[in-house]
Amino acid sequence: MRNHPSPPGSLSRRALLTGTAATAGLGLAGLSLAGCGSVTGGLDGRTRVKQWNLLAGGDGAVMTEMHDQFSAEHPDVELQATTFGWGTPFYTRLVMGASGGNASDIATIHLSRLKSVSPATLLDPIEIDELVDHGLDPSDFPAQVWDKCFVDDRLYAIPIDTHALVNYYNRTVCEQAGVLNPDGTLLETTGVEEYYDLLRAVQDVTGEYGTSLDTLGGWRQFWAWYRQADGEMTFGDDDFEMDDDKALQAIEIMYRMSEEGLCPRFADGGQCSANFETGAAGLVQVGNWEINRFKAFDEAQGFDFSMTEMPDFFGNRRTQGDCHSYVLPHHNSWDPDVRDATLTYAAWMLQHSFRWGEGGGHTPAYLPVTESAEYQALQPNAEYSGVVDNVQFDPDAWFSGSAARLFDETGSIFNQVYGLAMTPEEALALIKERIRSLLALPNPVD
Repeated sequence: MRNHPSPPGSLSRRALLTGTAATAGLGLAGLSLAGCGSVTGGLDGRTRVKQWNLLAGGDGAVMTEMHDQFSAEHPDVELQATTFGWGTPFYTRLVMGASGGNASDIATIHLSRLKSVSPATLLDPIEIDELVDHGLDPSDFPAQVWDKCFVDDRLYAIPIDTHALVNYYNRTVCEQAGVLNPDGTLLETTGVEEYYDLLRAVQDVTGEYGTSLDTLGGWRQFWAWYRQADGEMTFGDDDFEMDDDKALQAIEIMYRMSEEGLCPRFADGGQCSANFETGAAGLVQVGNWEINRFKAFDEAQGFDFSMTEMPDFFGNRRTQGDCHSYVLPHHNSWDPDVRDATLTYAAWMLQHSFRWGEGGGHTPAYLPVTESAEYQALQPNAEYSGVVDNVQFDPDAWFSGSAARLFDETGSIFNQVYGLAMTPEEALALIKERIRSLLALPNPVD
């Protein structure tokens, strides 16, 4: 579980934008922001494009590979990419850089965090005509994802992919358990009981668990089951609305799965995946980004696995997820050549995102790629490509979204649910208490 510092005391927008926030509790002293403006190029006359990202895992290696190809095809552009630590280190750097107009030319963020980074002041809007001029069109993206790229009717983000909680399965184990279709895909189940029956059949083969999961990342399962039941969560200035019955139902599913021994009572991210690799569990509920780890294990030891969407508990296969997206950090002034090269880079990355899906496991948001015959033949990616229509973003709040505090604050609670140290009723009460505490805190960028 990633830890996030407590938000600072109340800061005015003016204090943040003049940089004095660094001494008011953000812990940002010592960050060098020099030399990050919009600059035409270096001594060789090429147009320099500076890109910031938080992709330090296997998908980051794929991104670097794509960057090398882009640079080879665009010798007139000097692409300078910098990877910062996932989560707070990255968003801290982005906010401070953009606050002074000294950030990168383009940055990769989670779309769920768009509103929390104060786009009206810290990002520069993107004109539709600019995208069209660079070969992109609004119809190239899933409507529900595209709509989230707007704030106050201005476009601030360009979606790169969808990444979400999915269901991996060990074909060898599942075949022995009799839960595969003739074509080798996992049987589809309807309702909680059918899925539990499938897990029991798998557990009879493994002798330990039916499925593995990250007990510290329980927000993902909770949000998937809650949203499958049409549960809504909305936040006001000092209060929130939540369907207690549907929330309790989702937590009870998690508790019962652990109580029956169908999943581990404790497993962090590493152990979660290891349980799947060693055969302790025949399935694992984890993000599609783990595909590189399992492919490497397959190459090293032989591991016949595939992936599908999350099971249908309440009439649909909704799941918790997010989108990586490009944004343009605020510039005091844009050099026209730099802005053109920046959007050329973004368009090229999307138009070549087959490799992003193939290597990183994420489902490209660019529909001409995902709807192509080549991508639809790509395995195991094509089997879970429907996740684009089922991904459920975290609720809108400054403390919500990927790498935000709601995930961590609730994660410790769900860990106790899986550990049977807290009843579903106790967990729900504590979750609501934690949310009220977060609501009482000021948004650090307001």
